[in-house]
Amino acid sequence: MKNTHVNIPVFIPHLGCPNLCVFCNQRAISGVRSFIPEKAKNEIETVLSSLGNRNTAAEIAFFGGSFTGIGRDLMTKLLDLGESYVKSGDVTGIRFSTRPDYIDEEIIGILKHYTITAAELGIQSMSDRVLKESKRGHTAEQTETAVKLLKDAGFSVVGQMMVGLPGSDAEDEIRTAYKICEMGCTAARVYPTVVFRDTELCGRMQRGEYSPLTVEEAVRRSADVLEVFLGNNVNCIRIGLCDSENLHGTEYAAGPNHPSMGELVEGEIYFRRICQALDSLEEVPEFCTICVPAGEISKAVGQKRCNKLRIEYKYNVKKVKFIENSSLKRYNILL
Repeated sequence: MKNTHVNIPVFIPHLGCPNLCVFCNQRAISGVRSFIPEKAKNEIETVLSSLGNRNTAAEIAFFGGSFTGIGRDLMTKLLDLGESYVKSGDVTGIRFSTRPDYIDEEIIGILKHYTITAAELGIQSMSDRVLKESKRGHTAEQTETAVKLLKDAGFSVVGQMMVGLPGSDAEDEIRTAYKICEMGCTAARVYPTVVFRDTELCGRMQRGEYSPLTVEEAVRRSADVLEVFLGNNVNCIRIGLCDSENLHGTEYAAGPNHPSMGELVEGEIYFRRICQALDSLEEVPEFCTICVPAGEISKAVGQKRCNKLRIEYKYNVKKVKFIENSSLKRYNILL
């Protein structure tokens, strides 16, 4: 049995994408400015060789553009390449990212011939108003149709959403998270909106027409949607862009830029759970011991001990101590 999982990413920037969303600069995010199909095999081989004999379940992931929107010859060529590694036992399957309006019966018919482990759908928002403001180019209804087609074909669907899009507020984002759950997505990714240079969103920001979220706002709003996923047993597999995705390069312009966004959001969840428990007490003790799941102390304490300090200040506690309790499940705490 494989103990760990890794994606082998093959980035296909903008190929198959019918328009340019106001926030999008895939070449900046992926660091890939062109795509040479023949290099895909080398990229896959390089990652596989680095894994060695580790007990790892690997998937080939075609990310970056709208995979099902590229030319059929190229798409099937890449799928054939991925499937060859499935048949050899080097990987367990293929996943890809695409847009809701690039899923139809024809595409489903092609995908059924391959070992697709997950389709990652760039939902971004389930508000038509926000989608229009972001020049997304599809509707919420098209998203629902795409998810149904994929699920009816037996594929797992990962719903990708964003917080802080133009015209979006916390309520829009919470509704989007609920819709992702209701549609039957098995997992989700949450991306706070980061402003990259050479995008329409950057121009709007420079003209004062858009204000990016602060890190604190992004943490709070991402925690709101994570609460929805936790309450509906939908696995949130990532929050925020990877630190390698040019967030510290010349492409980055503004927005919630933090290398540990996911950990900050998880820390906020722990802070909320601790506050709920303390608020339920008739009297908060001066010395407080908080039990958290094994391996979760750093998240519960918060970066730079921010949760510990906030709790001591808010409840006038002299000292807060955190200890591990292996019987607790993730995000659960005991006083």
